[in-house]
Amino acid sequence: MSSELEDILKSIRSYVELEKAAGINEVLLKSPVGLDALKAEVLKCRACGLHKTRINVVFGAGNQKAALMFVGEAPGGDEDKQGLPFVGRAGQLLTKIIEAMGLGRQDVYIANILKCRPPNNRPPLPDEIAACENNVKRQIKSIRPKVIVTLGKFASQTLLKSETPISILRGKFQEYEGTKVMPTFHPAYLLRNPNEKKHVWQDMKKVMKEL
Repeated sequence: MSSELEDILKSIRSYVELEKAAGINEVLLKSPVGLDALKAEVLKCRACGLHKTRINVVFGAGNQKAALMFVGEAPGGDEDKQGLPFVGRAGQLLTKIIEAMGLGRQDVYIANILKCRPPNNRPPLPDEIAACENNVKRQIKSIRPKVIVTLGKFASQTLLKSETPISILRGKFQEYEGTKVMPTFHPAYLLRNPNEKKHVWQDMKKVMKEL
């Protein structure tokens, strides 16, 4: 070991001992990985079988310092082709919801639990969620939004570590690592069940009040 490295290690030990003496038992280190570095990492991901069938990794898009973040389930066909989240019919509806809140897509950040499209838009499998969920958690940690809106069952249950149905979860603020979370229905569900739009709007009014 070089004398320079030994000096560095001695300095670190001295610092830790001083912290202990002051009654501080944890040393918090700020992660050097920002969104751009994380994106570069995720674009090369081979952690689950979805990398074999994807066209594009759909990392996320929007304001990297957004107060409001939307988290969905997984990319669909349009998203897979364009490499952007929520650009199909469900995405167009989400855009309308965001605009009705007095915001634009450039004001919020949008991501999914999975970054690759499941074949035929099937639901995410447990092993795919397990392989990918840390990516959205790192996105949240980097963006530090004031409120997260989880769209649909999979996003809500994954972040909140809950098996409660979305019909019961929605409309009530929960918490994820100190950040308020509003679970609500997925825009794709609203396309099939337009009568539920009024409930989502009630949820968004609570979000606007919180913001």
